[in-house]
Amino acid sequence: MHLKSSPTTSDLDEAVSAFVQYRARLFGIAYRVLGSVAEAEDVVQEVWLRWQKTDRSVVVSPVAFLSSATTRLAINVAQSARVRRETYIGPWLPEPVDTSGDPEVGAQRAEALELALLLVLEKLSPTERAAYVLREAFDYSYPEIAEILQLSVVNVRQIVSRSRKRLSGEPRASVDAVEHRRLLDAFVSAARTGDVASLEAVLAPDIVSLSDGNGLRGAARVPVVGRARVANLATATRRFWQGADLRLVQANGRTGVMICRDGSPITILTIAASREGIHRVMWVFNPSKIAAFLDSGARRATAPGLASVDGIAPS
Repeated sequence: MHLKSSPTTSDLDEAVSAFVQYRARLFGIAYRVLGSVAEAEDVVQEVWLRWQKTDRSVVVSPVAFLSSATTRLAINVAQSARVRRETYIGPWLPEPVDTSGDPEVGAQRAEALELALLLVLEKLSPTERAAYVLREAFDYSYPEIAEILQLSVVNVRQIVSRSRKRLSGEPRASVDAVEHRRLLDAFVSAARTGDVASLEAVLAPDIVSLSDGNGLRGAARVPVVGRARVANLATATRRFWQGADLRLVQANGRTGVMICRDGSPITILTIAASREGIHRVMWVFNPSKIAAFLDSGARRATAPGLASVDGIAPS
């Protein structure tokens, strides 16, 4: 005998189904606005709790409701996060996210996911960042964004236009995945062997190296600028590379390297590159950000293993 589901159970099943369908998009919105995997997950969890308590019979569009709730919560969290980052020691980098299971993390356009762009987005206010992300990464219409942000369409157009102008020239056009991987391999190979000349050859003239450690010993507390200085930094401490286990990872839609010692990850290395060469080298030493990256991968299906190249093992 099969018991018919009660209306309450059926309603909850529908709520779960709708939320699961759009969860990747909601995380993608929150993550791009916040630059933090942990904070984005918290936002999505809070949206789920609100969705459960909402009278869903009056909700015309679940995706519109969920997107609005996610965006507004993310803006609120971003505003308080700005205050906390004022006490951060050294350069702050967005938390990398494992995209081996979902290269775009729910977006219709993957461009607004690379760490270098997320870092540049920090120049914008939380509301500007949200409007830019909804338009550029998720292709929301101006009226849709206006409704989400509770602003006029004219105002939203001005915000997006102003944001584009502020970001003009940054980031520069990225190389394709094959060239990105070639440059990453060349950088790591030259750094490990101390080949300064080969290292400088793949760096853009205005290269900047950023180390995010929040005061952790060994992480540079100021940006390092210029080919010679970045090359010297990457090769100066030979002990850093000796005995290290390097594994390829998919971080923010691009191949990166997780550097481990004694079985524990100590750094995630990513680069940003254009036709001029590598123009950003980003080292994430902060243990909490590395843990968030590992957690983000555990929540998603793992893609087929990456092949080992230049002594870098697949993750």
